Amino acid sequence: MVRPKKHLGQHFLRDENIARKIIASLSEDTVNIVEVGPGTGVLSKYLLENPRLNPYFFEIDHEAAEYLLRNFPVMAGKLTEQDFLEADLSIIPIPFTVIGNFPYNISTQILFRVLEFRNAIPEVVGMFQKEVAERIASPPGSKKYGILSVLMKAWYDTEYLFTVNESVFYPPPNVKSAVIRLKRNQTKQLDCDENLFFTVVKTAFNQRRKTLRNALKGLMQKGYSTSPGLSDLLDKRAERLTVAEFVFLTQSLKG
Repeated sequence: MVRPKKHLGQHFLRDENIARKIIASLSEDTVNIVEVGPGTGVLSKYLLENPRLNPYFFEIDHEAAEYLLRNFPVMAGKLTEQDFLEADLSIIPIPFTVIGNFPYNISTQILFRVLEFRNAIPEVVGMFQKEVAERIASPPGSKKYGILSVLMKAWYDTEYLFTVNESVFYPPPNVKSAVIRLKRNQTKQLDCDENLFFTVVKTAFNQRRKTLRNALKGLMQKGYSTSPGLSDLLDKRAERLTVAEFVFLTQSLKG
C-alpha cells in the first residue's frame, strides 16, 4: 500500500508494539476520543477495533485522509478533513480524550488548544519530540522547566511515560521522541486573574536568567501589593517557582 507523503513535520509511526503501548496508556474509563493527525492509521485501527471507544479523527492532509478512508472505510463519518487547531470541536461528545503522534512543529499549539478546552478534555496521551515531552513533564528547579511546564501543570498532572527511538518512524526523524500522559487535575479555576497569570509566566521565562524582580519590572510598574513572602519570590528566577507560587505572584501583582 502506498503511504501518504510526510506532511506538517509529521513522521509516521510504523511499530505496532509502540502503537499498542500508547493505546494501553489510556485510562480505562475513556469513551470519546479524538486522534489528531492519524496519518497512516497505525493508532487509528486500535481505536476502531475497541468496542468501548467512540473515536473521531482530524486529518488536515487530503492525501492522508484519502488513504485512511480507503484502508479504513469504517472511518467514514468519523474523519474530519480539517486542522484540529481550527476545527469546531463542539461536534465531539464531551468529555473527550485527545491522542496522537503529534506533528512536531505544531505539538505546542495542540497543547494550547487543549488548554482552551481543558474542562472538556480529561486526558491527553501523545507522542512528542523528546525535548518537548521532557519540558512538559519537568518539575520546578529543572533547567527544562519552562512556560509549557507551568501552564500544563496548572490544569493537568503530567507524566513522562516512555522514550521512543527514531527507527520506529517513517521517515525516521533526527531526534528521539517520547510519549507523555496528561490527566486533568481538580483545579476548576485559578485563584488569580488567569489572563494575567499567562502573561506573568511567559514574561518571567522569556527572561529566565534574570530574577523575577527584574524580569517582571514592566508589570510591577502598574502597582503591586506588599504581600508577605512576595519579596522572597521576586528574588528567585522563574524556573524555581511552583504553579502555586506563580498564582500567588500573579495575585500580588494584581494588587
